[in-house]
Amino acid sequence: MPAAPVSMFGSSAKEPDVPTRTAGGGMPGTSREFDSEVLSVERIMGDAILLTVSAPPSVVAHLRSGQFFNIVTRFSGSFDPLLRRPYSVYRAHVETSSLTFLVRAFGRGSAWLAERVPGDRLAMLGPLGNSFTIPGRAQRLLMIAGGVGVAPLVMLSDDAVNQKRDVVFVMGAADEAGLLVPSELSSHIEYVVATDDGSRGHHGLATEVIGDYVPWADQIYACGPEPMYRTLRAVVDPLRINRRPRTQISVERGMACGVGACLGCVVETTRGMIASCVKGPVFDLDQVVL
Repeated sequence: MPAAPVSMFGSSAKEPDVPTRTAGGGMPGTSREFDSEVLSVERIMGDAILLTVSAPPSVVAHLRSGQFFNIVTRFSGSFDPLLRRPYSVYRAHVETSSLTFLVRAFGRGSAWLAERVPGDRLAMLGPLGNSFTIPGRAQRLLMIAGGVGVAPLVMLSDDAVNQKRDVVFVMGAADEAGLLVPSELSSHIEYVVATDDGSRGHHGLATEVIGDYVPWADQIYACGPEPMYRTLRAVVDPLRINRRPRTQISVERGMACGVGACLGCVVETTRGMIASCVKGPVFDLDQVVL
């Protein structure tokens, strides 16, 4: 699919809030480059932060859970690091026209982003990719998050609660400090946790506690590292009936261009190799070759 021409290096001018051509052939006005201002920084989950930034109203209004933004993680005038970093949206705030991202310093790009302070400017491209979907008849939703993979599921859980769906939210982390605090989720959500060291909740993996919930669920959602998906498949498959419930996963890939041009984020599926920045990052688990 041809993509609209976009710069990999960001824009220094604030884009007016008007319809534009889209990256990746999406809905007009929903994918664009813009300059954003850092509004607030909040510590969370031990060594991670919640980074809230400004965004054009039309971008926030069209955003769907699971979509992501590519962010330039370097100072203006520098080319290091060269490539943008992809971040799923943790929460969207229509009333303040802003977005919140969950950032943990893993490499040079994320470390630079984690050091931003209110008033700093960021070059953004997005929203990009597809999104999670909630089938019309799905009332009971099971969500499984591993570490910072919790980010897009928080936004999805907000949507689900607003639609009066029942949600069980399972999260795993290395220790208690790496878990999301319960106040970050709606009080209507059943929150279940697991830690590798047993400091809180189940002593072990998040996938080890979901067996009782799979027959209950109409739909399953997951975001985390790829090994988690292999374990998830092994747990879920024997408990399904007629391949139900289905499982939607968000894959972790380096999505440098965000428009399907560089092919650095391809995912092997039963339909062949697919650029996850355009046709993903959300896939049906049954279609992904792990």
